[in-house]
Amino acid sequence: MTTAPASSATTSAPGYGDKVIAVETAGSEPIPDAERHGSPLQLLWTWASPNIEFATVYIGVISVLFFGLNFWQATAAIVLGTAIGGLTQGVLSLDGPRFGVPQMVIGRFSFGHKGNLLPSGVNALVAGVGWFAVNSVSAAFALNTLTGLRPLPSLLLVVVAEILIGFIGHNFVHVFEKYAFPALAVVFLLAGVWTFKDADLGGGGTGGGIGGFLLAFSTAWGYAAGWNPYASDYSRYLPRTANRFRTVLYPAVGLFVSVAVVAVIGAASATIAAPQDATPTAAFTGHLPAWLGDLVLLAIILGAVSANALNIYSSAISVTSLGLKLPDRLGRSVLVVLSGIVGTAAAWASLSDAGSAYEAFLLVIAYWVGPWLGVVLVERWFRGRTAADEELARRLGDRSSTNWPGLAALLIGVAVSVPLFSNQEKYVGWVPEHWPAFGDITCLVGFAVSAGLYAALGKRQDLS
Repeated sequence: MTTAPASSATTSAPGYGDKVIAVETAGSEPIPDAERHGSPLQLLWTWASPNIEFATVYIGVISVLFFGLNFWQATAAIVLGTAIGGLTQGVLSLDGPRFGVPQMVIGRFSFGHKGNLLPSGVNALVAGVGWFAVNSVSAAFALNTLTGLRPLPSLLLVVVAEILIGFIGHNFVHVFEKYAFPALAVVFLLAGVWTFKDADLGGGGTGGGIGGFLLAFSTAWGYAAGWNPYASDYSRYLPRTANRFRTVLYPAVGLFVSVAVVAVIGAASATIAAPQDATPTAAFTGHLPAWLGDLVLLAIILGAVSANALNIYSSAISVTSLGLKLPDRLGRSVLVVLSGIVGTAAAWASLSDAGSAYEAFLLVIAYWVGPWLGVVLVERWFRGRTAADEELARRLGDRSSTNWPGLAALLIGVAVSVPLFSNQEKYVGWVPEHWPAFGDITCLVGFAVSAGLYAALGKRQDLS
């Protein structure tokens, strides 16, 4: 299969339109106007449902138990980090109806056609392997706790459902998230009420200080901003005339409210003593009455499937965005299956130490997203001041296009921030090693360095 250039008039799938039970054949090529449908409102539940799940709960749990914050400190860090990630999600969603292509194709503005291979490849791995594994493991533990089925068979049952939804494609993903949303919201709100009733909101905290706050902030921002590289994947079928304000508002609100509320419930649950040697999911539900605990376990499974439907779909879309000449048999739907197989292997490998693996993953995800986002947002600012959409669309399809300042800014942002500021269990950067109170501000430094460099280098290139 050859991915079509952004200026191509290639049709995505004859008659696909708004059909739900139909396998989408479009990859990274522009969605023609005749296939455009839907409204920005659908982005509300599409970005809310995937975050009403246990992975989000665990952001709050580790903020209290691992980063040493009390409940109120954890809440402040979570709300602040999530708000920033939600806002950028809304802004990036605007390019979907504008250009009709996935987020990784939009990245060609920032990094050039060949330079964009790096972020597209990283996103394919992070989404289809990293996030897919994390969410599948939490769902497998929930199914194991609920039924007593061993973790590996539980994992396999979960991933089959996730792969199937991604295989069918865009319209089915949106509809699945729509109907999952009310069920997930009701169950987690009930669990939240019960959790706050038993929680010690004045307790928790072991002196995490500013370092712990920055760790929690980075974790929350990394989680929310981790969706940013997918933003226009789910808005690209919207009509060009879609209301711009609502296209920003609904994904921002859906992402912010779901992550903030569920993560804060997780922080409250961490102040409640858990059964000894309990799995992470059993620890979260241990204080709940049996009927509600079972409902929460079902919701954890549904939430993980909701999240991974997006992860595996966007992983395949990122592969098609590489612009490689792939065999016809390697279409988007087949790439979903292949990504699911690799992600399942990664999930299987992490079953034995899920908590530690998830903590490290949440921090590492922000290490590349921060610099990437810095370059992409500055490029949006440049682009907003120049060139009509037709000219920009031609740039997306130009295989000879280059933008070395963007790629250089991305790589330098990572190269500066990670060695100096990383604060991981297996690697501590120079700054936190000497001043532990800094915590982990890698994502902030990476964002600032890459954005600043690209603002200077990109502007100079424009003037030359």
